[in-house]
Amino acid sequence: MYVYAAESEPSKGKMIVPRNFLCFSIFAVLLSSRCVSSVKDGSVSLSEDNWDQILVGEWMVEFYAPWCPACKALEPVWESFALRQGHLGISVGKVDVTNSPGLSGRFMVTALPTIYHAKDGIFRQYKSPRDKESLVAFVMDKKWAQLEPISSWKSPNSMQMSVISYFFKLSQILRGMHNKLMEDYGLPTWGSYLIFSIATIILGAVLGLLIVCLIDLIYPPKPISFSDKKKQKDGSGGFMQEKSPGDEELVKNVKDDLVDEDASGSDGQEEQQDDDKKSTSNSPNVRKRKPRKAD
Repeated sequence: MYVYAAESEPSKGKMIVPRNFLCFSIFAVLLSSRCVSSVKDGSVSLSEDNWDQILVGEWMVEFYAPWCPACKALEPVWESFALRQGHLGISVGKVDVTNSPGLSGRFMVTALPTIYHAKDGIFRQYKSPRDKESLVAFVMDKKWAQLEPISSWKSPNSMQMSVISYFFKLSQILRGMHNKLMEDYGLPTWGSYLIFSIATIILGAVLGLLIVCLIDLIYPPKPISFSDKKKQKDGSGGFMQEKSPGDEELVKNVKDDLVDEDASGSDGQEEQQDDDKKSTSNSPNVRKRKPRKAD
């Protein structure tokens, strides 16, 4: 990189910098300063690959779409606000939901544009006016502290919101497949829907079978003993469970009580008949009938 040219005295040397190298160095310095200023002054483009950097420090993040008219109207205001991020001590970012559908699901973005404030992993949704002065005052006066933060179970870095983000990615993939079937293969809309319906039914059946097998593997059914299987048939052809010894003893006692009542009832009837006979024989008004001879 350096060239030493010898002079008249061999012990002395002079360092000569090539002109091309000097020009290249100046160009590199200017380019690097340009890049640094653009990163520092402009908003950071966030995606599903680098979104986790907003979990550290203070951020203001906008979710937008190129086709959204309100997002287009906010774009110059947002870029002007991003120029103040160095003075405000924050970072400003933006997310294109068409390129990062998983982030729209992770943050549950249902309207565009949507602005979030993040402070060390704690998120709050900005719902104040969308002019530059309101945005600057929101950060400088710490008005975000007056807002209730998003609950932990709806936090973008939670496990359940990560699962929801995958569903949003899947919906974007299915939408791309739908458009491809219609544009490339010329299928009508109902034909594409029919294909998706059949695929959904087949996939649901396979998943249901896998879930049942998994449940049987984790919680296997209890084995049935031989005594539980033993049953008695009744007259109608059905089956009755085997009677326990206590039930048999109860039935026997009931039968004994019934026999005693019948016996006592018959004895009482015989005694009543004897008394009636005695009373009729002792009565004077009773006429005795003579026996008649058979003809």
